[in-house]
Amino acid sequence: MARPRRTGRQQEVIKRDFDQKVVEIKRVTRVMAGGKRMRFRALVVIGDRKGRVGVGLKKGMDVSEAVNKAVNAAKKSMINVVLTNDTIPHDIKYKYKSSVIFLKPARPGTGIIAGGAIRQVLDLVGVKNVLSKMLGSSNKVNNVMATYEALAQMKLKEQKNA
Repeated sequence: MARPRRTGRQQEVIKRDFDQKVVEIKRVTRVMAGGKRMRFRALVVIGDRKGRVGVGLKKGMDVSEAVNKAVNAAKKSMINVVLTNDTIPHDIKYKYKSSVIFLKPARPGTGIIAGGAIRQVLDLVGVKNVLSKMLGSSNKVNNVMATYEALAQMKLKEQKNA
């Protein structure tokens, strides 16, 4: 999936090696004067399993259009996540709207102990060992965004002191 991009006389190949997971597809309607207009909303998470992850939530007239738009939005919202020994550096409790998530580092061999939407985000980041808990809402969009923003706030011990 490498695509050559021309810059002047030289050609450089830019690799696009992100895995993507469609977390949720919903049919949404809007009521107009002539009746209901249907569209599809897609929530997509992309990552390289090496510490980079992005989240996209977009709508389109059909499912494939919504997914493509969400993937493009996710590529634009990529963040780098700090990982230590295949886990997160410290525990964190993060609230996004009505969803509260709790992430805690785990020993090697534990695996990803997480439910539904959180598991997909952590898997695509590349975290191998983590404990988590979803509190409050079970809304997938809010839980994915809470996990995404919690991971964006992760810092190493050296970065905290500086």
